[in-house]
Amino acid sequence: MFKRILPAIIFLSIYASNLWAQGTGSSFTIIPLGVKGGDDESNLSSYMITPKGSDKYVCLDAGTINAGIQKAIDFKSLKGNSEEIQRKQIKGYLISHGHLDHLAGLIINSPADTSKNIYGLPSVLNILRDKYFTWDAWANFANEGEKPQLKKYTYFPLIEGNTYPLADTEMKVRAFELSHGKPYKSTAFLINHNDSYVLYLGDTGADEVEKSDKLASLWQNIAPLINAGQLKAIFLEVSFPNEQPDKQLFGHLTPKLFFSEIGKLKSLTDGDTIKKVAFIVTHIKPPQHSAEKIKRQLLTENTLDLNLIFPKQGKLLTIN
Repeated sequence: MFKRILPAIIFLSIYASNLWAQGTGSSFTIIPLGVKGGDDESNLSSYMITPKGSDKYVCLDAGTINAGIQKAIDFKSLKGNSEEIQRKQIKGYLISHGHLDHLAGLIINSPADTSKNIYGLPSVLNILRDKYFTWDAWANFANEGEKPQLKKYTYFPLIEGNTYPLADTEMKVRAFELSHGKPYKSTAFLINHNDSYVLYLGDTGADEVEKSDKLASLWQNIAPLINAGQLKAIFLEVSFPNEQPDKQLFGHLTPKLFFSEIGKLKSLTDGDTIKKVAFIVTHIKPPQHSAEKIKRQLLTENTLDLNLIFPKQGKLLTIN
């Protein structure tokens, strides 16, 4: 009798183990610390991300830190006090480009922070080193640049095409260069844990406007992950409504350009696999009437039937 039951027990054990393995790392917890583009210094681009069940986060950009953590505590997305959360739970910063609305929170809160890495393309880290963490502008809390170097932060350059572990977390990252109003550059970060991925794009213009192939190259790289069901979410900016002239986009997207680029991505994927991806809309710029128009245009022009998410500062997102 036992001999007949044993194979079934083994099968069920293997099946349960496979289900557990598929579930482990298949979800991400995201806490938006800041979601806007523009002039609200308390709510600028910054997103904490970690595999579900972990409290070891990295920040995708760092425009707002402390005010966003406070808001997350109010929403019960985080527990504790803001200083300890920044010091102990944020394990590093991925900075997409050198504009203040993507790194001001990192700079302002640096005196109270603990030692950790700042990750970015070499060109982005050079801006931090030469323009921000200097003794004329603030203080040099990093390990390079003007002396004395306080060496709280370590610059970690990301080379395109390589995948790097994110220190003190269970995640890895791969960087892709973007065009953000030529000749300025931005970055997309492909985060993974086990076989699950999230793609975060910093500010970016459309290829047709930028006269670039940066997004086309990125779409070629991530399309296989969508087909395999491994890419869970894409953060992509929409800064202006459709009425904004191309010459005044300054390296940003409109709803029309957003859907144009995602249409190119869909053409590289199989069937309706792109509908399984959550599209987190970032960097909507004020004023309020313009922000509302952007949302209306995105919703009414969503002929691809994408899963659009409009994140709220401090409110936890779970991406499965």
